[in-house]
Amino acid sequence: MAPTRRVPELSLLAYLKGNKTDQVKFVDDLFSGLKEYGFIILKEHPVAQEKVDRAYEYMNQFFQLPVATKLKYAGAELKKQRGYIPFGLEHAKDNPNPDLKEFWHTGRDITASDSLNAYYPQNVWPEEIPQFKQVQLELYQAMDATSKALLEAIGIALDVPRDYFLNMNRQGNSILRSIYYPATKGLDTKNSVRAAAHGDINLITLLVGATDSGLQLLDRDGSWLDVNSKPGEIVVDTGDMMSRITNDILPTTVHRVINPGNDRNARFSMPFFVHPEPEAVLNCVPSCVGKGAKYPPISSHDFLLQRLRAIGLY
Repeated sequence: MAPTRRVPELSLLAYLKGNKTDQVKFVDDLFSGLKEYGFIILKEHPVAQEKVDRAYEYMNQFFQLPVATKLKYAGAELKKQRGYIPFGLEHAKDNPNPDLKEFWHTGRDITASDSLNAYYPQNVWPEEIPQFKQVQLELYQAMDATSKALLEAIGIALDVPRDYFLNMNRQGNSILRSIYYPATKGLDTKNSVRAAAHGDINLITLLVGATDSGLQLLDRDGSWLDVNSKPGEIVVDTGDMMSRITNDILPTTVHRVINPGNDRNARFSMPFFVHPEPEAVLNCVPSCVGKGAKYPPISSHDFLLQRLRAIGLY
């Protein structure tokens, strides 16, 4: 009997604080896990659970506000990349049925005079919840720092300069998405699920423990494999940008969030989508070229816009 397949569990602290042997093992295990599954789970990492718990607390307060109040933070000038994105707006690529979710986007907090304003909308904050801004930015910064450590380790595995991904991602267009999946009772669960099968757009995604199960990845044999994480753990997966850079050696793995058996339970989750800076070029790294690059170079901004249009968010 073949062994049961299970997403690998790693310790990022072994890479950050361990000896050389620990670091080499982490790099190898991270690379093999992402290559084989497209996903790994971090059991130990530097993101304080207190930050996550507080973010969930204030996120819940926001999503319980009246719809008219929430819509104040969904202006067209935000280009659906900051603030509130209403229920049923997003759909998976090539799937006309909307996902059963609503969410909030927090982006990099930049000054009004920063040159990145040509690309990044300014963040907005709900005046009804004064603590919301600080809590979101604290979690954003913690996730951003953690993502840079992971990208450095991936870079080592890919035999690129140690600062290769850092240079792409110093002020990257990364997004902290706070998602609310309401109870499914009374919703169109025949045609829609909480998140239909899709691949992420970005380099990597870090998902701090969701409040309910339902996340599944499409395994290499075509079956769906549950991705079960506990409070205090972070699920990491690779997106389309990383797939392009590595010639599909680290492939995008299709995943979904299925509807629950209990139609009275809501679900929260907070993925951190790690993006390069807008003008960074997505180009195949030398160690992955093999018999030739499959994808032409493209700026991360142009690629992002292509994909956002395909899912109804631009």
